[in-house]
Amino acid sequence: MGKIVAIAFAALLIATGGVWTLQGLGYLKGSSMTGSTLWATIGPITAAFGVSLLYVAIRGPRKR
Repeated sequence: MGKIVAIAFAALLIATGGVWTLQGLGYLKGSSMTGSTLWATIGPITAAFGVSLLYVAIRGPRKR
């Protein structure tokens, strides 16, 4: 159950980071975030965190 939750949360972070990046760069219109360099910076960081969480969730715990 925990692995599924981690994968779902990672996917949510990746999608959210992608939307924030596109809004920050001005490709998605209609929000106060449009064209803001703050969101163009926070978006990729969030997406990268999601990718790293996805990697850890899929790989599983390390065995010694």
